[in-house]
Amino acid sequence: MRIGLSIRAARAITAAVLMAATPVAAFADGTGTFYDRTFVLAAHEKCDLFRAPVAGALSAATLQSRGAALRAGTAETTLQATANRARSRARQVSCANPELTMVRDRVAEAFAGWQRIPRMDFIGDHATWTADRVRREAATWRLVQTSVTGASPVRFGLGASAEGRETLSAVVSFVGRPRPYAARMVMRDPALAARPWLTAAGRAVLPPESARQEVWSAGTAPAAPTLLAMGKTQGETWYFPATAG
Repeated sequence: MRIGLSIRAARAITAAVLMAATPVAAFADGTGTFYDRTFVLAAHEKCDLFRAPVAGALSAATLQSRGAALRAGTAETTLQATANRARSRARQVSCANPELTMVRDRVAEAFAGWQRIPRMDFIGDHATWTADRVRREAATWRLVQTSVTGASPVRFGLGASAEGRETLSAVVSFVGRPRPYAARMVMRDPALAARPWLTAAGRAVLPPESARQEVWSAGTAPAAPTLLAMGKTQGETWYFPATAG
């Protein structure tokens, strides 16, 4: 389940808040969900509707819907125009509007249900991120993505020690030799490329080398058994510095 699905009730209610009907043609480009969430978020920024955890979840859901629209092929200029319309609409709605109060209550109710979900999957273009909220006595993954390099399974994400200390890590169960002596993350450098690098089909890819940044691992150690890929009995953990997160 994605965060975005947890506030679907809010999306339905939001339509009732709009003081003037928005033409259906305005949403023919698939931006309706993004419009709704941007509107509610802008109304919160104006009227202080939600507690910080709820506002954070709503912000994440808004970004998620924006990313989904981009991957579906919606132009960034279209999304910017959609956001401008939603924020303009929010400026026109009174904070005392009873329907806005209804939206606030429904979103808060949906968030309360979302909080009780212990495990969630966030589907990406290339792999799925899995988030786990359950506190455990052994080392565990808070957020993890599974992949493979050659024949060696890789798990990458935010790991937590038995004491609860969280570290950005990669765990690899190497098959055969030789084995690397270091690991690095390669990603878009936001200082050089402020926006996601997308293909014409809307898929995220690495930008050219001139717009990338690299972060090298800060250390390695034998991996805790509970962090290994299924069926593996050994592996190595590569730790990345806190600044990489």
